[in-house]
Amino acid sequence: MPEDPARALWIFGYGSLVWRPDFDHVESLPAVIRGFRRVFWQGSTDHRGVPGAPGRVVTLLPEPGGECAGRVYRVAPRAREQVLAGLDRREQGGYERFEVAAWLTDGGRRRRVPALMYAATPGNRNYLGPAPLEEIVRQVRGSCGPSGHNVDYVLELAAALRAMGACDPHVFEVESLLQAEGRQ
Repeated sequence: MPEDPARALWIFGYGSLVWRPDFDHVESLPAVIRGFRRVFWQGSTDHRGVPGAPGRVVTLLPEPGGECAGRVYRVAPRAREQVLAGLDRREQGGYERFEVAAWLTDGGRRRRVPALMYAATPGNRNYLGPAPLEEIVRQVRGSCGPSGHNVDYVLELAAALRAMGACDPHVFEVESLLQAEGRQ
């Protein structure tokens, strides 16, 4: 029996899920969500840092008129519960699930799909909030955790966004400062 498209589970990723989803999915497409912007304001003590020395990873902030590029992944109905359980574990460091409208391009026309995303809110224990770019870069450069160096997270995200043709000035500025410091 074919899957009912109206009941499909779509996951929207805007951070490490853009290049490393590591869950079973049947389709992956570039997408955007509206009304948000991506920022390096979330601390990571379980992936890109450790307790007492958190890395910095992205979360989303509401922003009227904003748009955030990422990827959506369509999950097979048989894998739904397993995928959600795995994502709940992966994103346990302060992220909550939210429903959003994701816009994807399908054969040249834009199509809206309902999606779930994980975002960290200011009330979670790992939320770091805003900081000068130089401080963000210093923290990223000095952080490493079970998932690897924090610098790699920034570089992978920037490369994946460029490969999709997406522009994110905040991500690209952090990347540029990291690369400039690496050449000094």
